[in-house]
Amino acid sequence: MTFETWIAFTVASGIVVLIPGPNIVLTVNYAIRDGKRSGLATIPGVVLGAFIAMSLSLLGAGAILATSTFLFTILKLAGAIYLIWLAYSLWTAPVESISLSGVSDAKPLASLFWQSLLISVLNPKGPAFYVAFVPQFVSSTGPIFQQFAILIATFLAVATLNSLFWLYFANAMRAQFLKPRAMRFLNRIGASCLFVAGVFTAHATRST
Repeated sequence: MTFETWIAFTVASGIVVLIPGPNIVLTVNYAIRDGKRSGLATIPGVVLGAFIAMSLSLLGAGAILATSTFLFTILKLAGAIYLIWLAYSLWTAPVESISLSGVSDAKPLASLFWQSLLISVLNPKGPAFYVAFVPQFVSSTGPIFQQFAILIATFLAVATLNSLFWLYFANAMRAQFLKPRAMRFLNRIGASCLFVAGVFTAHATRST
């Protein structure tokens, strides 16, 4: 793999992750509602979940999911149900105790970590995407394992920077959403995005 190929992969990865997905919605919402610390707790889950999904995909699980209707259906339904449950939880979340300190009713950090990790792992389109996307940048004349390791690390680094960008952006806007009415509106926007993502996940197909 040449340096030019790596640069092309980095740019392509940046374009891919820039579009906000369910994990970004979760990070932004918790950063605004409970503070930067809570939003930051979701990022390790996002990265670890993406690492697990990418590694399993490139080891062959993605190919299995792409050919097994049953396994793909199980994964997509699990992901859809989880996203819709998160949407319901966010829609009904209390907003009366929000404060700039972000410590009164903040969710446990471990809970935020596991939420974001599960969203990453249970994305049924992830394996198919990784299998189709990453190998395009691998040279058959070079060491395959090392190239995959570099590309996975690069993608995770880009995803981390993207999550941090959205986190700090949300934290900077936090003062605008401290009133219960504004926070309730934000919660319902986030819940609607998660619900739509859940519906799309439920209707996902194996084609990329």
